[in-house]
Amino acid sequence: MGKIILRLDRVMADRKISLNELSEKVGVSNVNLSKMKTGKISAIRFSTLEAICEVLNCQPGDILEYDPTATPDPSDD
Repeated sequence: MGKIILRLDRVMADRKISLNELSEKVGVSNVNLSKMKTGKISAIRFSTLEAICEVLNCQPGDILEYDPTATPDPSDD
């Protein structure tokens, strides 16, 4: 079974935007964005994903990647 990998950190670096700036523009707490940036989440609301994509001028596929060879971390459940 594969795993979804979050690439928010890479997109943020490409856009030269800080966690604090993204947090303010998206309306999501620094803590929640930090968890997302490090892949420590198990779900994301479409409204949050839409807001992030709008601010970063990107597509969801720029942030989310599926790796069919990765093994899911049991602690993610």
